[in-house]
Amino acid sequence: MKRAIIHIDEEKCNGCGLCISARHEGALQLVDGKARLILESYCDGLGDCLPECPKGAITLEERDAAEYDEEAVKARTVETPCHSSETLECGCPGSQTRTIHHESTNSKDQGNTSFSIPSQLRQWPVQIKLVPTRAPFFNNARLLVAADCTAYAYAGIHTDFIRDRITIIGCPKLDMTDYTEKLSAIIKNNDIRSITVLKMEVPCCSGLSNSVRNAMVDSGKYLPWNVVTVTTDGQLIES
Repeated sequence: MKRAIIHIDEEKCNGCGLCISARHEGALQLVDGKARLILESYCDGLGDCLPECPKGAITLEERDAAEYDEEAVKARTVETPCHSSETLECGCPGSQTRTIHHESTNSKDQGNTSFSIPSQLRQWPVQIKLVPTRAPFFNNARLLVAADCTAYAYAGIHTDFIRDRITIIGCPKLDMTDYTEKLSAIIKNNDIRSITVLKMEVPCCSGLSNSVRNAMVDSGKYLPWNVVTVTTDGQLIES
């Protein structure tokens, strides 16, 4: 049958895997370092993966293709994502989405040694550039948007900020990008309860809070949000 379906320009594709992490139907795989459409019946032709491509390598075209199999996609979505680093059906292993569950612990009972403090991270991936714009862990989430360096400057980040939040991190200066578009898509496509921005006191970190503010404007969703600044000596400043 003739229908809309994605087309990937392999000359433009840089193999980043963002399109694959954004769409979990299994239609896309990385093959020889390039994203390729493997299963036509898993591609709905709506083009949700197009905005995720930083190189503009994905377009929609009208051509003969297998009919979209919605039931097969639903069945696959329920399945546990692949675990083998050699199986790339769900994309680059480092960007594979998963939810992390931790047993409830009382930090007062864990002693004072750093190695006894459990991680509070609740999902993977965490990099803003890698995280998908749609994921189950975003629904009804308290979102933490943190600058990379805050994890090193503030020792209590897991217990005071990451705990009970979904965490995404980035560095506007090193990533050399504006996160507004990606954050806007995350806010628009999910039921986010609130946003906390955790940034460093250095000037370049202001780009993080600006991106969150602009993303809420672009998405049309004005959520409860606050900004906390970490000084270089590890102190907190509420904005």
